[in-house]
Amino acid sequence: MINTERLVNEEEIGRYDDAVQSYLNLQIDPDRFMSIRLQHGVYGQRQDGVNMMRVKIPGGNMNAGQLVAIADVMEKYVDHPVVHITTRQDFQIHYVPLEHTPAAMRRLADAGLTTREACGNTVRNITACPLAGVCPREHVDITPLMEGAATHFLRHPLTQHLPRKFKMSFSGCEADCAQGMMHDLGVVAVQKNGRYGFKVLAGGGLGHKPREAITVDEFVEERDLLASIEAVVSLHHRYSDRKRRAKARIKFLVEKFGAQGFIDKYKDEFARTKVALADKPHPVGVWSGGKPGPDCGMGAPRQTLAQKQPGLFVVPISIPIGDITQAQLRGIAALMNDTGITDIRTTQDQNLMLVNVPQAQLTAVRTALAALGLGEPKAGDDVVACPGTSTCRLGITSSKIIGTKISGGAADLRIRASGCHNGCAQPETGDIGIYGEGNRLHGKLVPHYQMYFGGDGRANGGLALKGPSVPAARVEAAIARVQDTYAQDRQDSETFFNWTRRHGAAYFKELLQDITHVTPEQLASVMNDHGETQDFKVLQLGGGECAGAAQEFVAAHFAEAAYERDCRNSFAAQHKSMEALECAEAIGRLVGESLLFSSGRPAVTGLPEIAAILKDSLSPQDAALSQQLAGFASTITQLKESFDEHAYATLVAGQDAWIAEAARACLTLDRQLNLTVSITAPPVTKVIPKVVDLSTYGCPLHYLKARNALHNLSEGAVVDFLLESGESTQQVTSSLESDGHRVLYKEERGSTTRITVKKAARAAA
Repeated sequence: MINTERLVNEEEIGRYDDAVQSYLNLQIDPDRFMSIRLQHGVYGQRQDGVNMMRVKIPGGNMNAGQLVAIADVMEKYVDHPVVHITTRQDFQIHYVPLEHTPAAMRRLADAGLTTREACGNTVRNITACPLAGVCPREHVDITPLMEGAATHFLRHPLTQHLPRKFKMSFSGCEADCAQGMMHDLGVVAVQKNGRYGFKVLAGGGLGHKPREAITVDEFVEERDLLASIEAVVSLHHRYSDRKRRAKARIKFLVEKFGAQGFIDKYKDEFARTKVALADKPHPVGVWSGGKPGPDCGMGAPRQTLAQKQPGLFVVPISIPIGDITQAQLRGIAALMNDTGITDIRTTQDQNLMLVNVPQAQLTAVRTALAALGLGEPKAGDDVVACPGTSTCRLGITSSKIIGTKISGGAADLRIRASGCHNGCAQPETGDIGIYGEGNRLHGKLVPHYQMYFGGDGRANGGLALKGPSVPAARVEAAIARVQDTYAQDRQDSETFFNWTRRHGAAYFKELLQDITHVTPEQLASVMNDHGETQDFKVLQLGGGECAGAAQEFVAAHFAEAAYERDCRNSFAAQHKSMEALECAEAIGRLVGESLLFSSGRPAVTGLPEIAAILKDSLSPQDAALSQQLAGFASTITQLKESFDEHAYATLVAGQDAWIAEAARACLTLDRQLNLTVSITAPPVTKVIPKVVDLSTYGCPLHYLKARNALHNLSEGAVVDFLLESGESTQQVTSSLESDGHRVLYKEERGSTTRITVKKAARAAA
């Protein structure tokens, strides 16, 4: 299981609680509070006074205690019978009064669950094949790599103010059951020329203008995976459109630059992030090779599956349209405690899945599930539906109601029903997908479903063919006709995907022509949405909250400056002085532009130009900020010509203090800005390592002196040693690594070699 201490932060829940009280006391305006609320995973609903809380479940991995925690929140704070499992493997708790959200967060935190960054313009919950670690076909248990990415990007300065949300998936083999094709970024474990690594996809997405991801890197080593992901996130942060939300997803960035242009920018950024993260630990997977075998399905089995571990089984649990009651959550948790089963997972088809079930307990598990009104999936029930108009502010049609009425039939087709074009139910990847919209017929607004056919988000699949738009009242008949036609027309064991490709999109428009056509006399029969008795209308509930509040220029710039600060320190520790100075220059520009914006002045480029305008723009108490920026610009120019370690260290210390003062100035001008993550001080380390010359000492004195030098430094400190090249360097390097220290960098300079060493947290004396 993921290290929950890295997911949960009690102090930030306290800050959120303070913000809620300030908002209720009318001390924070609604737009600003929306940004805070979304950052902590709380959405507004169609219903006034209540909210949806989204709980992040990285990779879908849970335990019994976490099921109980969600049930407790439902019991104590919610007047609603069910909680909803999403296609992104989250839990969504609806109808939570705003004043109860802090207490609900604390109960979830007790169980190691977080809502942080489950909403808004951030890296959302990272999904993974739920069979990770147990699938006979996988090359690697993707779990530790997925969890490493989840904790790396949570609260990461670069991800606090992205132009739009960013979604990732992880798959353990080339089958790509986690559907990287439809994600902003997909990670797929591969075997190439006898080596194991990862293929990285980017730029996929559904909703408005669905697009299949492109391959940006055919093979990335495990140690470089985080750097590869960070490179794509960095491109999104820097280049995606911050003015037009509808064009701000990374798929539009691929469209803007072209596939090759995007790849070229990725390669440049990847070269940078690899160096920046070189001294950071990276997550490590357990590679097993995998065995060729039959497909396990769209990321989750439809029946009991034998794991690669002998004698253990996966038991899927069907959760109709993803809704499960408090009593059922508690019942499953009790079942797990009684049988000793510790692993349960959410899946992208809105179901649950018990893992590591001994064969001897299969009957008992099935009996206990039946007593809860639950069981394994059955043919036809592979139906996914988003909440639609039941709770969602963006919902156009009642997708939950239609989801209970439709079936995948005897062929067990995958049906995906969304209440609007945003496609939270992933209609473009279903065998049959539909999303709600309103169309005018004979002067009246009529609820419709746009239909899609033959989607499959896995490898060798593709986004669905777009079919006709069908009146909502007739969508059941349309689905049934397509299913019947497929049953009669398929050739041998032809899959639905291949059948749709054989016929093409035009075939389905002709097949359903009479169902889509509505005469004036028939208009009354199609006016109402499912579950409604009144004529259809699309409610205007204001802007949707899927992407969060309007971007805050200052907060986004401070976030990027914090990221550049981390890169600056990493480059400096590796003696990449020019790269470190470029980061220092970027920090000055980003924070300087924030000061200009806060002062109501237009943006300019170049540190001297920014400093000159700030001189006449800032208040008297902040005037020194412009002088300091001008000084930084001069120092950076000098250091580029002739680098001096002492002058650089002085620059860094001054710049970090300047950032904090600049943040204070911006907060004075706008007290509702939230810069908490961005201006948190970095860990105290030596940016420019101290140099200890041991080149005149032989064995064992060189090692003893190196050990003593490290003994006097704090944990995590970085120091340089100069050693005689050859055997002396090898001896000291080997001995220090045996003590637990980490050699970050080694550079041979003729007869001497310089090694950079980071002191271990717990090292031998």
